[in-house]
Amino acid sequence: MYRYPDHLAGDVAALPQTCGVYLFHGDSDAHPLYIGKSINIRRRVQSHLRNPREARLLAATQRISYIETVGEIGALLLESTLVKQQRPLYNKRLRKVRRLCALLVLDNSTRIVFSDAVDFSRTPDLYGLFAHRAAAVDLLRDIADRERLCLTLLDIEKGRPGQPCFRYQLAKCAGACCGAEPLSVHQSRLRAALTHTQVRHWPFPGRIAIEEKQGRRRAFHVISNWFYLGTAATLRSAQKLRLPAAGFDRDCYRILCRRLFHEQNAHIRLLDAP
Repeated sequence: MYRYPDHLAGDVAALPQTCGVYLFHGDSDAHPLYIGKSINIRRRVQSHLRNPREARLLAATQRISYIETVGEIGALLLESTLVKQQRPLYNKRLRKVRRLCALLVLDNSTRIVFSDAVDFSRTPDLYGLFAHRAAAVDLLRDIADRERLCLTLLDIEKGRPGQPCFRYQLAKCAGACCGAEPLSVHQSRLRAALTHTQVRHWPFPGRIAIEEKQGRRRAFHVISNWFYLGTAATLRSAQKLRLPAAGFDRDCYRILCRRLFHEQNAHIRLLDAP
């Protein structure tokens, strides 16, 4: 039977009811077992302790530590960074994906491109973020079946330029491969089907600082090309965070995209003059 982990009661009682990141530690301090985040650290950790499905994690946990943040954005960014750096055993999400791929849809071609060859943060006309090529191909095949698109023009199958593909003979392709349909119409249908997956390229001339406040406290989260460079207590300190972005960070992109494009931008400070 599940038993509430009494050995953690003292650590839980000492947790703050504020925003931040919490860490479950085992016998070794080299790597935590689990890293999470919450706008109320104590309440979130208590929910772990009441969950019988997490009995194995809790039994292995010897102590719980925490890092307070000024707000939710800071907690999200810090959690994502720590999980990638420390790779906790029980975290299934947010682990580093070394190479992403996306669909580059131009007026006259479609290609599957990879983040180690193309700068996803600066390249327009990108759609989808995939951990591997097979996932991109699966999505393209589904769209091709619905929209009667050509797999040859979608960079999935081989074909001769100007010659009808096999799917055209089965009436599953509208014929952009052989001129029966204008290529512009083919690409327009593809873009329409991919609209909800479009990747926004970095809209600023350089680094930005996202100001976050909580009472009298404030923090400035420095971002460059969708990559989190760190957090500073003052705008002057934020200017000093100039580490080069290590590459396109899918998790940072997803954390920030909605906040930058769908909320008031008064909290965004430009750090690099255009």
